[in-house]
Amino acid sequence: MDMKRVFQRPPLADCVPELVATARGERKASLVIRGGTLVNVVSGELLPGMSIAVQGSRIAYVGRDVSHTIGEDTVIIEAEGRYMAPGLLDGHCHIESTQLTVTEFAKAVLPLGVTGGFFDPHEISNVLGLKGLRLMLDEARTTPLAAYMQVASCVPSTGPELETTGASFGPAEVAEALSWGPDMIGLGEVMNFPGVVYGDDVMIGEIQATLRAGKVADGHFTWASDDWRLPVYAAAGITGDHECVTPEDVAERIRLGMYAKMRQGSAWHDVAETIRASTEMGLDTRRMMLVTDDRSAESLLHEGQMDFVVRHAIAQGVKPVTAFQMATLNTAERFGVARDIGSIIPGAIADIILLDGRLAEVNVTATIAAGQLVAEYGQMVADWEGFVYPAEVMDTVHLGRELSGADFRIAAPVQEGNVPVRVIRVMENHVDTKEVRMTVPVRDGEVASDPAQDLCKIAVFERHHASGSHAVALVTGVGFTEPAAIAMTVAHDSHNLLVIGNDDELMTQAAKQAVALRGGVVVVSASGETRFPLPIAGLMSPAPFAEVAAQSESISRALQQSGCMLNNALMTLSLLALVVIPEIRLSDQGLVVIGADGIRKVSLFVEEDATEA
Repeated sequence: MDMKRVFQRPPLADCVPELVATARGERKASLVIRGGTLVNVVSGELLPGMSIAVQGSRIAYVGRDVSHTIGEDTVIIEAEGRYMAPGLLDGHCHIESTQLTVTEFAKAVLPLGVTGGFFDPHEISNVLGLKGLRLMLDEARTTPLAAYMQVASCVPSTGPELETTGASFGPAEVAEALSWGPDMIGLGEVMNFPGVVYGDDVMIGEIQATLRAGKVADGHFTWASDDWRLPVYAAAGITGDHECVTPEDVAERIRLGMYAKMRQGSAWHDVAETIRASTEMGLDTRRMMLVTDDRSAESLLHEGQMDFVVRHAIAQGVKPVTAFQMATLNTAERFGVARDIGSIIPGAIADIILLDGRLAEVNVTATIAAGQLVAEYGQMVADWEGFVYPAEVMDTVHLGRELSGADFRIAAPVQEGNVPVRVIRVMENHVDTKEVRMTVPVRDGEVASDPAQDLCKIAVFERHHASGSHAVALVTGVGFTEPAAIAMTVAHDSHNLLVIGNDDELMTQAAKQAVALRGGVVVVSASGETRFPLPIAGLMSPAPFAEVAAQSESISRALQQSGCMLNNALMTLSLLALVVIPEIRLSDQGLVVIGADGIRKVSLFVEEDATEA
């Protein structure tokens, strides 16, 4: 879709004559921000009494006196008593995980001081392939954001023997996507880390295509930080990784030349631990980055996005200027775009935020993006033409048949008695799960869910090709205290239909409703039915940010009323099908365990170990 770009970000080379003319006063600035305290993330200083002159979308002059750049038409923003900082950057984010379109995401985060990010659209890529990625890129280009896209490396995250997705990427697809422009910044997180370590041709080929294009490759390594295979992974040219949960994880990656990304998402809280690599171990912070990965719409509404993460890091003892570096300059340097974004210096794009109060409070009161005031005091003041998704993107849920209660039954190896089984245990505020062994009763040849043991059924149904492939297993830690079920087409990363519940009929009802919505989230309980439509690829809503946040909150309330008190339960439960994060997950192909020996399928029933490949 060819849409006019209102918020231009032309190359520096094209702007040099105008910038130099403005800097010497011959041409007058389009915007001046005057008299504030500059947060200089390059030198690590706070410099009072500074001013910034902007020409078009780029900064022409930074100094104590910019009066020579002011003309009759210059817009002046007085910044006395305020801080002037570079716009915040998210170094690892999947916009689809907010359930917002790129447009609505931009409108949600710009008032919070987030002016850009490095986005891995592997959610929509797993559903729609290159078409989905291109739509996200095209929409991003219409917004004020410095939105850099990565091509998904793992479509699927592993292979067709472990999960079914709607598309498949290889080296050719990676090379094609990286040719779409400089805002296609690199290769998204390489989740098939065993494939890289042991020389899988496809994974190695994708990394090679990325490096040949002069781009960077992001990582996802979940083996222990002292595992001998981390240096092997780094040798492939992967130079950033967000799977850090301990200070040792951060340290080992930095020592190998990688950027360590410390995340504070809605459902996983890792900064308090990982930041100790700086506050306690004393490591240099220039290869440390703060990221979200990811924050839900309701979290954006009530807590914030990167502004929240920076505040949290400061609360852990990080100097404010250092925390800003971790969310601006370090991030820009990691992706090779520090000439354009990440600091307030002459020649850089004018992505600037103004902050009131103490710097540690990160109280953003104005956001300038590409040289234009776009948000002020928590509200957008800029608008742009909306992006329209094609009709086929709204029709991606294809089961090929109507589900029934029989689809949720688990046939046992015995007719009556008890059997030992593997169970997925949900871990609150963490991305990982634990494999636990439990003994469950069998009645009439079937395993039943057991509310007394907080034992639910979990099922995944392939929804891209109507193949009929599906699997059912058991999960604990959900917390339901009454008959209830949740069904969702947001099920990382293959995004098949995921259903969790303790009542087969309610699971059937929830699943049918999710299909009828053409994608979304449905909770069914004795209290009624709550729906959250997500028709765009079964992942996102076309509704405005506030409406999406309200619908997300309604799902949270419905889960809580049924006894599920997990923090940000929707995001936590949506990861139970992600077969590249330890320890155990469920895909449409069956139970999958992720351990030191790699990723493999296992049986639900423990006694069948001897027959497993």
